[in-house]
Amino acid sequence: MDGLIVPKILLPKKASDADFMKKWAVIAVDQYTSEPDYWKKVEELTNNHKSTYHLILPEIFLEEPDVEERIKKINDEMNRYLSEKIFDEFEGFILVDRQTRYKKSRKGLIVALDLEHYDYSKGSKTLIRATEGTIIERLPPRIKIRKNASMELPHIMVLIDDPEKTVIEPLFEKNFEKLYDFDLMMDSGHIKGYKIPKNDTEQIIESLEKLKKKSNDGMLFAMGDGNHSLATAKAIWEDMKKNNPKLKDHPSRYALVELVNLHDEGLEFEPIHRIIFNVEKDDLFSEMKKFYDNVHFSELRVEKKGSHCIEYIHNGKSGFIIVNNPNSNLEVGTLQSFLDYYSKLRNKKIDYIHGENVVKKISVKDNIGFILPAMPKSELFRTVIIDGALPRKTFSMGEASEKRFYLEARKIV
Repeated sequence: MDGLIVPKILLPKKASDADFMKKWAVIAVDQYTSEPDYWKKVEELTNNHKSTYHLILPEIFLEEPDVEERIKKINDEMNRYLSEKIFDEFEGFILVDRQTRYKKSRKGLIVALDLEHYDYSKGSKTLIRATEGTIIERLPPRIKIRKNASMELPHIMVLIDDPEKTVIEPLFEKNFEKLYDFDLMMDSGHIKGYKIPKNDTEQIIESLEKLKKKSNDGMLFAMGDGNHSLATAKAIWEDMKKNNPKLKDHPSRYALVELVNLHDEGLEFEPIHRIIFNVEKDDLFSEMKKFYDNVHFSELRVEKKGSHCIEYIHNGKSGFIIVNNPNSNLEVGTLQSFLDYYSKLRNKKIDYIHGENVVKKISVKDNIGFILPAMPKSELFRTVIIDGALPRKTFSMGEASEKRFYLEARKIV
């Protein structure tokens, strides 16, 4: 079908070995970006073991002075794993059952999407769309990592709007071969994967085609997690076409992703909070008064129609910012517009945090945290169709430990 292909997927030959796989699979690079101890522990766990940790670059290291050396080492390690033939390859899909710590299991389907049907520009009408703003400045370091990579490992999750559960859920009634079944590291739950050979994919594709026909706007796939990763893949494919005008097809034209039903009972939208580092509180609030038309501050939460109430945390104490007659529909949009302005004005760093406890832990000394509410997931497709991409980091599909782990791979050369 348009927008999707049946990929050739790489899995370690030891995929059935639970102990091996626990060290093989590592969480998405854009998690725990203000918690170096997490990544230090992962490094210790995977030392001298085959692991996706050696094939990825956690974003916490993107600004380190040795980043170029790290990228080269990653590319070399990919080539070494391929030359050592540690993978089995098959053509088909993978059915995924992810059990997180606190919620019902989340179901998914590993497929490959065609980047020719993806456009992250706001207001695009493509089959595959971004749900949040894409920050072009964030792409160059990611492009460096993927540009010379021999394979991709996805943490991208893409949503389908399937309230009647016609695509993914019925597959669990069938008896597919189990590929892996193991506990994920760092107390992140459990995962099972089942092989769906190419011969058994036709009915799935037909179900997706039917779902596509129900869309009033032509959008079938909406980005859930990994927006900048998919945008990076798109940028590289566009560059390849520019340099090779006759190039029509190539492994880099596609990206491996996990499809998840928006209506899956194990999928919950969590808010993504903010922290701005090394600021003076009085200066921050003074600039807020200049930036917003009508803002005031309170020690108590004040909820009223026509205003946004945003909680902030500083040195263990909470307060509230009340913005009257905001320009954005969501609190995240109201806050983000100011933080973008202020971070450029004062050259300050912003980080995006999963979990209130982490925000409270980091919001000490000159760091100020902001707690944001969750967005109802039922609003996602309708909002993207009407308004276009949301403010970046509007929502998260679960907390940090529930994110997708690098597990499967695909050759892109």
